[in-house]
Amino acid sequence: MTTDHKTQSGTEPQLVTPSEDSMPPQTRGNRHRSLELRLGRWTELSSLAGPVRVEVFVQEQGIPAEIEWDAHDLTSLHCVALCDGQAIGTGRLLPDGHIGRMAVLALHRRDGIGGMILSRLIEAARQDGHNGVELSAQTYVSAFYQRFGFQPQGEVYDEVGIPHQKMVLKF
Repeated sequence: MTTDHKTQSGTEPQLVTPSEDSMPPQTRGNRHRSLELRLGRWTELSSLAGPVRVEVFVQEQGIPAEIEWDAHDLTSLHCVALCDGQAIGTGRLLPDGHIGRMAVLALHRRDGIGGMILSRLIEAARQDGHNGVELSAQTYVSAFYQRFGFQPQGEVYDEVGIPHQKMVLKF
């Protein structure tokens, strides 16, 4: 995977094409023949990331559209997974090391897409000199984050009517 990027002083969209060996076994040789990760700013990737977030958070989970978008979009590094040119997943890394807005379209869940996005955002945080990352996980997917080394902290709390757990990964 390509590892160079600039997150604080502007960036160009960056294509990261996983090698067959770096892809999870369940994605090798199946419907994700042309899979790539694209890194960049919201101004460059909103037309790709936005529809994924609307489908997952607004349509599936019932989160009000007016609270899905925030000022962090403009300051974050975004990662979008594309399959045959179509956006199928997204996530973002805030300048303070928080990861958020992780979303994968239903058809592509459990294929390793979320893991590739998460790994790329963790890698970007390391490159930016962070000592770790944290996120607010919906509790039903906390085991997913634990597989990447995240540890739960504190009590479960409600965020937009969905139970969440703060999770931290120290480098």
